[in-house]
Amino acid sequence: METVDLSYSDLLIGMLLMLLPFYFLWRFRTGRLLSAALLGTVRMTIQLLFIGVYLRFLFQWDKAWINILWMMAMAFIASHTAVSRTTLRPRVLFWPIFVGFLSTVLLVSLYFLGLVVRVDHVFSARFFIPVTGLLFGNMLTVSIMAVNVYYSELQRDRDMYYYLLGNGATRFEATLPILRSAVIKAFSPCIANMAVLGVVSFPGTMIGQILGGFMPEVAIKYQLMISIITVVSSMLSLVITIRLSARSTFDEFGRLKPVFKNGKTLKKQ
Repeated sequence: METVDLSYSDLLIGMLLMLLPFYFLWRFRTGRLLSAALLGTVRMTIQLLFIGVYLRFLFQWDKAWINILWMMAMAFIASHTAVSRTTLRPRVLFWPIFVGFLSTVLLVSLYFLGLVVRVDHVFSARFFIPVTGLLFGNMLTVSIMAVNVYYSELQRDRDMYYYLLGNGATRFEATLPILRSAVIKAFSPCIANMAVLGVVSFPGTMIGQILGGFMPEVAIKYQLMISIITVVSSMLSLVITIRLSARSTFDEFGRLKPVFKNGKTLKKQ
């Protein structure tokens, strides 16, 4: 099948489509949303073009240790981004998220590339870098939402939390309703998207593969596995993050320490 490439002039013509939403954002006087959309489009374009440049070098070098260092750097950046978008202090949440991201991406990517795709070299830049980048992106969104919900609801429902502790519940049992709520809110969009793939929507990854020259059957198989590993990695990283963060956010009596950026903490009423 013929591979379809885009020249930079073709890309520019395609990006002219953004003038349509820009016009309506201006016409509806959305103010800051218009400026945010303009800035976001510029940043997205620059970042993706920059990625194309350095990925070319990574693919040419194709050294396992360089690819692993890249993965660690991405884990660091993703962790910093996640912490900056939560209500918790960075020193409390950074390392749990970093360990959760790094260990999950390593385990899931090695499983997928080694046992499912069965590539000869799992740390090859062609395979390892795209898969790990995909996993980081999905884990980041889920972790930000779940962690924010978990600790904000723990603050809100502190009376019930202490009531359960006072009646003999373990910390896990007392926080289970809150953890359940965080998981439901964070994963409901993921599950909903999975349920309509191929019927209501075609994912961009699959469309990109087909346009790039893959047969539809091959693209569908990979899209199925991509959907699975993104959900698995998001769940695993969240569990690790919550588990590790509990060691620094709760004291020996199960009380939440001053972990919020605004200084709030759970106080027994």
